[in-house]
Amino acid sequence: MGENERLRTATIGAIGVVTTIAVWWVVAATVLSDFQIPTPPEIVDVFRERGLGYYQRVFSITLKEAGWGYLVGVGLALTTAVVVLLVPVIEPLVMQFAVITYCLPIVVLAPILITVHEIPEKGGLSATAIDLAAVSVFFTTVVGAVLGFRTVDRSTLDVVSVYGGSRFQQLRRVRLVSALPALFSTLQIAAPAAFLGALLGEYFDRHLEIGVGPSLILSQNNRETALAWSLGLGCAVVSGLAYLVLGLIGRIVAPWSRGVSA
Repeated sequence: MGENERLRTATIGAIGVVTTIAVWWVVAATVLSDFQIPTPPEIVDVFRERGLGYYQRVFSITLKEAGWGYLVGVGLALTTAVVVLLVPVIEPLVMQFAVITYCLPIVVLAPILITVHEIPEKGGLSATAIDLAAVSVFFTTVVGAVLGFRTVDRSTLDVVSVYGGSRFQQLRRVRLVSALPALFSTLQIAAPAAFLGALLGEYFDRHLEIGVGPSLILSQNNRETALAWSLGLGCAVVSGLAYLVLGLIGRIVAPWSRGVSA
């Protein structure tokens, strides 16, 4: 991507953000003024009133839960994808299991996990939120990893096989390198999903006192609309940053995915 194209993309993005805020401001202050939709200045006022420390304390808990769930879910998914490639006969069974995890209703799974786990200590992490974050990323990651491992030139695999290489050597020397762009794209998608899973876990686990989920519940009960919107926008920013950071890491680790030599 050339410098002019980058500048053009950044300009279009900035215009889109400014336009969205302007339309939101006008509509909230006029057409939807009776629906208690806060304007951007009201959300800024809430952020100033609460202070940066409040949002750091609230989001740090949820981010830790999402991070642990992300590591567990991605680790299990990548391990499963590797096993599928080494033992192809179990692929139908593994894929059916992955689909089941994707189809599990969160509203049913969350209460079961809450009753299974012990009540977290004050300020501690929610095991339910971690589990839901892991479940949220498993299906996407295992499917993306399997497809990524298979996007490889067959002749390259034959070369490794001719020289006596095993399936594991094919995986390590050829498939993994070829799959890196697809893997990082999958990991990008999984990052916001993990945060959403952790947030839902907190929202269902009413034993928690600190976190984005409990704060949303409290703002809902107290009818603090601007606070709820500020937390929601914070969730969007955090998820977007996680997606962006993993994309940048992917470009560094696999520069050939964007036409740049390693």
